[in-house]
Amino acid sequence: MNAFFQSTIQFFKDAYNELKKVSWLSRREAVASTIVIIILVIIVAIFVGFTDFVLSRFLGILLS
Repeated sequence: MNAFFQSTIQFFKDAYNELKKVSWLSRREAVASTIVIIILVIIVAIFVGFTDFVLSRFLGILLS
């Protein structure tokens, strides 16, 4: 049981040390990346919505 706690503590120490090595984005870079992702999601959503609309109209005409 004691070995389990020792290995758990060692795991968290190692994880903390690895996180200190990470190159984190600056606030400005994070905001810019978030804005780009939101814009791309909106563009893809519009494209998928438009494609769905066109295909549903086409199938409606085809099946009626």
